[in-house]
Amino acid sequence: MIGRLRGEIVYKHPPQLMLDVGGVGYELEAPMSTFYDLPPVGESVTLVTHLAVREDAQMLYGFLREGDRALFRSLLKVSGVGARMALAILSGMDAQHFARCVQQEDVTALTRLPGIGKKTAQRLVMEMRDRVGSVPSGTPTGIPSSTPSGGGEESALADAVSALSALGYKPVEASRMAHAVDDGSKTSEEIIRAALKAVNST
Repeated sequence: MIGRLRGEIVYKHPPQLMLDVGGVGYELEAPMSTFYDLPPVGESVTLVTHLAVREDAQMLYGFLREGDRALFRSLLKVSGVGARMALAILSGMDAQHFARCVQQEDVTALTRLPGIGKKTAQRLVMEMRDRVGSVPSGTPTGIPSSTPSGGGEESALADAVSALSALGYKPVEASRMAHAVDDGSKTSEEIIRAALKAVNST
């Protein structure tokens, strides 16, 4: 089991990234809650990880915070929730916000997340109610020194649309969300953060 990796960031294309660990490139998927605080490409970071082994693939997921990994693992135990949906949940709201939604039985807020209908939201509330209190919030395990990455505004917008689509939003919806919050000066992570915040505030 791979539980933690420390290495140099080779690339960041939400929700994918690659870490160079001693000359070996590890491909990972991570929620936006991790991407927001990653250092620039070329710098080192430490991530706690979760390895999922399936018949057709081995997937590695990375998190800056132990609490995010703990919540991810708890979500995977919920009937009908897979890794993609768990990543979308962690991208759309932090662990504290999710816990609050579950404790307050706020089904409406949960259904704003991609791929989550009313029945799934109700199942999350029911099955996670007794688990969210034990999920630690934690602090970043890596180096949370985020700085804007290079690239033009068009590439930042395209990357944001691609990331939102990968999180489960339909391409047309992802494009609309990204364009609605882009002012031409934001990085892709900032566009994604603003787009997800706008969805959660409606």
